[in-house]
Amino acid sequence: MSVKMTPPVGKNEYIDVIFEDLTHDGAGVAKVNGYPIFVAQALPEEHATIKIIKVKKNFAFGRLIELHKKSPYRQEAPCTVYKQCGGCQLQHLSYEGQLKAKEKQVRDVMRRIGGLEDVLIHPVLGMEKPWEYRNKAQVPIGDREGGLVAGFYRQGTHEIINMEKCLIQIEANDVLIQAVKAICEKYGVQAYREEQHKGTLRHVMARYGQVTGEIMLVFVTRTEDLPQQQQIIDEIVAQFPNVKSIVQNVNTKRTNVIFGDVTKILYGSEYIYDCIGDIKFAISARSFYQVNPIQTKVLYDKALEYAALSGQEEVIDAYCGIGTISLFLAQKAKKVYGVEIVPEAIEDAKRNAALNGMTNVEFAVGEAETVIPNWYKQGIRADVMVVDPPRKGCDDSLLATIIDMKPKRVVYVSCNPATLARDLRILEDGGFKTREIQPVDMFPQTMHCEAVAVLESV
Repeated sequence: MSVKMTPPVGKNEYIDVIFEDLTHDGAGVAKVNGYPIFVAQALPEEHATIKIIKVKKNFAFGRLIELHKKSPYRQEAPCTVYKQCGGCQLQHLSYEGQLKAKEKQVRDVMRRIGGLEDVLIHPVLGMEKPWEYRNKAQVPIGDREGGLVAGFYRQGTHEIINMEKCLIQIEANDVLIQAVKAICEKYGVQAYREEQHKGTLRHVMARYGQVTGEIMLVFVTRTEDLPQQQQIIDEIVAQFPNVKSIVQNVNTKRTNVIFGDVTKILYGSEYIYDCIGDIKFAISARSFYQVNPIQTKVLYDKALEYAALSGQEEVIDAYCGIGTISLFLAQKAKKVYGVEIVPEAIEDAKRNAALNGMTNVEFAVGEAETVIPNWYKQGIRADVMVVDPPRKGCDDSLLATIIDMKPKRVVYVSCNPATLARDLRILEDGGFKTREIQPVDMFPQTMHCEAVAVLESV
């Protein structure tokens, strides 16, 4: 007969705790008899009185009432809407503290999930200036008291927190979005109202080429028509001559997905251009392009270093996207083969290869776990395999393919340390050895951490 365990705390109870860790979304973690309690805005090593606000079978949530001992890394968050907005989680933690927390996160999951006790894990590579780094601003539009509002959602809700400036967005995008909001309001454009599925303007997106200075503006609308379209375009272009592309995406569905299926060019080009290192990229409204180009170069330079290419190797890039890593590798490889399941991304990859005059790259559409074995049957033998999967990590069948192909080296670029640890364990059990891991801070002020690992066949 099983014994029902009673949580050691009750709702509305006040207790004193010591925080020992952070969750993946930046909440402080305290424990009572091993029972975890999650509290927003709390930091490790802090002593505090908290109020229990929700109790579950295996964990509880609390609210910070009074701090008795502060973390040496605690600071005042500079953003005025930080506590309402869900965009950042760590502005109350100094940047030095953020890098230490991310390194600990990587070390903990490698040990706990991957069973990797002896792997070399380097300190996190951070930014010299960890603000105003995001080259893409994508904000929902709402209305309040007759006027338009633009900002990010309050954490856990669809309530828009209006903001004039976002401290992690590139300033040019902030300025443009505020101007677009005022221009649309002037011409009577109505915000989309989710509950009634009425109104026109759902989202506004701005993309900025950090090297070129070019800007793309995207209107996401519920309707086919954008009221007063020409007047709006004329005013935007007059105010912002570096806007080289204005695009409308139509999303008529009741959905939380931002983009719809129809995209049309209202002004200028279908693309803007940007560079990472010496490589130029054409970026469309739907292209996946890293939002922090400064740290992207740091990450990709490390991936290229780990690939240890002499110019004689054949390389497979298993989640190639628009070819960003593939083209970096192609600078030093004999041949690079890229595979990606999204057809539009492969078209972008081919275009980017041509844009840079690179002829030693070949791209294919399909699932990596299907395409790569077919290449293997055709005699293509990867000396180096590079994977850069989504947050869920690599598919089991792709990991099995890597183990079967047994390349000399595997370079694994990850946006989720937990799934990286899981996949490294599988590859280690399949005959590889993880040599080192380099975490890279692509998203300062948030808990997200990227990492690149190198494994060798043993």
